[in-house]
Amino acid sequence: QVQLVESGGGLVQAGGSLRLSCVASVRTSVSYALGWFRQAPGKEREFVAGITWGGGRTYYADSVKGRFTISRDNAKNTAYLQMDNLKPEDTAVYFCAAATRPFPTSRANDYDYWGQGTQVTVSS
Repeated sequence: QVQLVESGGGLVQAGGSLRLSCVASVRTSVSYALGWFRQAPGKEREFVAGITWGGGRTYYADSVKGRFTISRDNAKNTAYLQMDNLKPEDTAVYFCAAATRPFPTSRANDYDYWGQGTQVTVSS
């Protein structure tokens, strides 16, 4: 069983930055990939970024490539999403998700555990 708790959301002006954190409570023997997803009102949940168990490979949606950076610190069981040059269209609830597999995917159904989400609002 994996429990995920996100934090770091808030209100920011366009062009600003936020750093989201996701703390995982997990047995150290479990290897898992991590992903960040987001869901805006009236829209489907969409993939934002993913990272492998070892952190050596990262993946991004085209809409955030070059602006967002995913990372993880396994010693702290924590993943991060650094979001720079934020745009109003980045406004959404952001979710952290864990998959009991070494590589992340962009499909929400491939993830086994989800956090409760944290709201990010970008004003123009």
